[in-house]
Amino acid sequence: MKVLITGGTGLIGTRLAEMLIDSGYEVALLSREPAKSSHFRSFRWAPQAGTIDEAAIPYADYIVSLAGASVADGKWTDERKREIMASRLGGLALLARELAKPGHHVQAVISASAVGIYGDAGDKLVTEETPPALPTNDFLADVSNQWELAAAPIAALGIRTVIPRIGVVLSTEGGALPQIARPVKLGAGAALGSGKQYMSWIHLDDLCRLFIAMLEDPTWRGTYNAVAPYPATNQAFTEVLAEVLHRPLILPKVPAFGLKLAMGEMSEVVLASQNVSAAKVLAQGFTYEYPELRGALEALYGEE
Repeated sequence: MKVLITGGTGLIGTRLAEMLIDSGYEVALLSREPAKSSHFRSFRWAPQAGTIDEAAIPYADYIVSLAGASVADGKWTDERKREIMASRLGGLALLARELAKPGHHVQAVISASAVGIYGDAGDKLVTEETPPALPTNDFLADVSNQWELAAAPIAALGIRTVIPRIGVVLSTEGGALPQIARPVKLGAGAALGSGKQYMSWIHLDDLCRLFIAMLEDPTWRGTYNAVAPYPATNQAFTEVLAEVLHRPLILPKVPAFGLKLAMGEMSEVVLASQNVSAAKVLAQGFTYEYPELRGALEALYGEE
């Protein structure tokens, strides 16, 4: 079976491609610069220009859409926000246009989304039935909502479409964890803001295993929270991380106003509280390798 990945050179796509190959799949990437992703067959596309190699979609049995500029790189200037939004919507619009044409055999599309769709939900446990946050002044909620709406035309074609709402992905190779761990390793770790805000996380390998389950089992359809079953408050996360790294936590909490000064609007990434339920994924029979935070962090950091 052949899987075509957009955003395949990012943190999730890189690991997913490795795990798909190990599971016996063939993998190809859709890339704006195919030469840079030489491990795999690559097809060129340019979502902004609306162009795509005409052999790309007919190649695929499955498509995994991960393309999107990182929300964690640099301050959210107006230009950066436009890039974050356009990089998600343009690719999906192009895929929907090509999938509407005859001559392909795509059985399913996994289209990434994020738990940011729930906004700052406080302590309330949110499920896939929880309505998206009204995106009046919440950029991440707006991005996630638009991202999901952009996948709707693919589902409307009758192609099985699965939308994982991804939490904080734990990996030492990139994403949020190295940034959270850096001050802890230096002995300057501290909870952020009140420390009471919930972080809904998932180990990178569990996320990729979840994606493969979504491809292989046709009963997966619609939205699922791609998070581990036990979210942690920021305070608890920081404490467990410090214990795993054998570092003390001596500083008081980093005040929210300080984070807002330093990060601007992007501070909502670390200050928003999302206590996200994994019940629907568990009900599908998925088994997590790393359901609990300590085990996930110990697997990543070993005997540091």
